[in-house]
Amino acid sequence: MTQTPNQESNILGKFTSVLGLLGAALFFAGWIYRWSYFYFFQLEVNTLDLPAQSFLIVPLQIFFGDIWTICKTAIAFFMAAIAIQATLWLIKIISETVVSASQLLLNRIISATQHKRSWTAKQLKSLAEFGFGQLRSVDFLRSLVNEIVIVSWVLIVIFWLARWQGVADAGQNSTLPVVALITPEEKFAVGRKLDDIFTNPSLKGYRIIGDLGLFDDLRGREDTDIITNPKQPRVWRLLLERGGWIYLFRALPPNAKPNEIPSVLAIQQSDKGHIIIRSPEVSKTSYP
Repeated sequence: MTQTPNQESNILGKFTSVLGLLGAALFFAGWIYRWSYFYFFQLEVNTLDLPAQSFLIVPLQIFFGDIWTICKTAIAFFMAAIAIQATLWLIKIISETVVSASQLLLNRIISATQHKRSWTAKQLKSLAEFGFGQLRSVDFLRSLVNEIVIVSWVLIVIFWLARWQGVADAGQNSTLPVVALITPEEKFAVGRKLDDIFTNPSLKGYRIIGDLGLFDDLRGREDTDIITNPKQPRVWRLLLERGGWIYLFRALPPNAKPNEIPSVLAIQQSDKGHIIIRSPEVSKTSYP
């Protein structure tokens, strides 16, 4: 049996609607992932001018990054399906109770005003009859509520999956490259001298506003070091290059606390140029 043009257009319309909803869900997941990821580094995602299409690619990592991620996604949506059914059942019970009570009340109003001729009685009867008419729209409202419940639970699951994955990827699971940044020293107050890594550069001509302790915690620890204290390695990674700024962060150690936040260093790109060396792993070179 061949399909009629109306059936084909109906199928195409539904397919287009599904694609639209899927695209919106993926964009939402990507935005939540990016928001939680960069918020971990105390950066606002809206200020980074990231391309919109990148938010549609990120969800692949959120839902299908590895075997554990796939299992976690499946478990989360299975639990969401149970939560949707339980919520819809509860709403049905409540709505039926409310409708039954309303019908009983309206019946009593009509019975009480059936033989009365006063203006008030007529108005109450009219209100009761109007109420009966409104109860006929309960099925439509129930369908609307069901859709709202389903969409709400799906968004809640996507939100938490994206947020958890964003925090996990930003923290101890970071796979961002280890970095070596070499730049002219005229406008760079921190960093090690290449010809004398043990001597701090001069701070003459520099000023500071804010927490001096943040600067003191950075000074003297600008280099990556996994040898001096293997249990508390110091590894600098490249977070982002965007808008003329280079963002570096000191990765958290393996035994970091859940609420610990890494140090982030924002460096404005120099007009004289700079060198960035990236590597997936820390070099094995040791210094005397």
